[in-house]
Amino acid sequence: MKKLIVQIPCFNEAATLPQTLTHLPRRIPGIDVIEILVIDDGSRDGTAEIARASGVHHVVRFPRNLGLAAAFTAGLSESIRQGADIIVNTDADNQYDAKDIPRLIEPLLAGRADIVVGDRQVGKLEGFSWLKQRLQVLGSWVIGRASALHTPDATSGFRAMTRNAALRTFVSTGYSYTLETLIQAGASRMTVEFVPISVNPQTRPSRLMRSIPHYIRKSTITILRAYTMYRPLSVFLALGFALIAAGIVPGIRFLYLMTVGQRVGHIQSLIFAAICIIVGFQVLLIGIVADLLSFNRKLLEEVVYRVRELESDRKPQA
Repeated sequence: MKKLIVQIPCFNEAATLPQTLTHLPRRIPGIDVIEILVIDDGSRDGTAEIARASGVHHVVRFPRNLGLAAAFTAGLSESIRQGADIIVNTDADNQYDAKDIPRLIEPLLAGRADIVVGDRQVGKLEGFSWLKQRLQVLGSWVIGRASALHTPDATSGFRAMTRNAALRTFVSTGYSYTLETLIQAGASRMTVEFVPISVNPQTRPSRLMRSIPHYIRKSTITILRAYTMYRPLSVFLALGFALIAAGIVPGIRFLYLMTVGQRVGHIQSLIFAAICIIVGFQVLLIGIVADLLSFNRKLLEEVVYRVRELESDRKPQA
């Protein structure tokens, strides 16, 4: 029996949640049971009460606002606990067309993918300004390079994953789960597929993108942190060799000037070269240590995965 749980992270979504719930499918070919889970991220407008009154099967409520990443992670944990075979994440503001859920989960049912992400075609999305479209395309390209995946829409929150993929998903950032989980999926050799989806007219401004500078800053920090966490050797090797190369150039210049008889002065070049080369080798050593720590982290993630798997085998509480 295949069980699908649609999880919806919410923060003060009492006005938009009922409409979102109305459009969710009640039957999908290949799925025997469909349940809805609402994660109330410390709402102050009665979102949890609205969810229960609307017939939602499960509600997880935070006493205070912890952020989208925490709500997403809590939703995965609760979905696993409730016995979900497939988990679909969607927004409470009805941004994503719920009619696309069967299309979203089809690669999972066919066994072709571990994670499926809805592709909004951000480069030509009508609700985005030209600048936002270009930033979304650029950001998705960067995530593609960092994750070694084809990621046409890295920030899409409309995604589905198998139970096993959910068990192996770990989110450390407090900002958003979308970017980090793709980098993690690439590092874990998960199969990620993108499918075209439709979007509904915007009902409210984005709460993640308060302004373009704020979005760029937060996203850049998230990407750098996640990439360094999952591919530390690549980061530190690149930085270390760059510093060594920066030191070799003035070092060669100093030696050249010495050979042509200009023995006075130019000591600054020698000092700069020595500093860059020494620091570069130190960075390389840090990279080796970080890679060993990364291996240890993978072992810890495997232990956590096994623990989650054992806990998920327990029957959900009534």
